[in-house]
Amino acid sequence: MAELQEFNEAAENAKNLNSTPSDNDLLELYSLFKQATVGDCNTDKPGFLDFKGKAKWEAWNSRKGMTNADAQTAYIAKVKSLIAAVGLKA
Repeated sequence: MAELQEFNEAAENAKNLNSTPSDNDLLELYSLFKQATVGDCNTDKPGFLDFKGKAKWEAWNSRKGMTNADAQTAYIAKVKSLIAAVGLKA
């Protein structure tokens, strides 16, 4: 249960970083969050011209087979590394 609380706290902290993370960091956070909360990608791949949607889908789909607990742990670690790099808004 502590893991879930820490995950939810990390999700809130991710919204309050001092600066917006890079696109790659954002995709990593998105894919880990979706894997932790939904599980394996369960949507159709977006169309060719939906570049943002396609990138998000591919990032999430790359996590296929990762357990929810592993995804939560990786998400928490990623948020902590971003906090260490850019800090949180006061």
